[in-house]
Amino acid sequence: MFVILTSKPGQFHTDPDDRLEPVEAYDYLFHGRKRAHFVIARLEGEIKVRIVEETENPAVNLVPSKFLPHFETLEAARAQIGQLARFGNLDASLVRC
Repeated sequence: MFVILTSKPGQFHTDPDDRLEPVEAYDYLFHGRKRAHFVIARLEGEIKVRIVEETENPAVNLVPSKFLPHFETLEAARAQIGQLARFGNLDASLVRC
């Protein structure tokens, strides 16, 4: 089973733990500017994903993985991320890291 972890520079980042195996990573560029970073990770059982706000007083949230969209295959997770870069005529792209 796979999940997509999202980080947005200057807003928040997602910290994978030992039970998440990062498989692929992508930067989402909008008009040439990095707006998000996506990591497709293999999920081994239910966990809590750590999301850290990047503010003056950062808050840490532990989100149960059951609230994240799950994908049976790596291809299904890639397709979900790929939809972002194919929305109309927007100047958006995904760059594999």
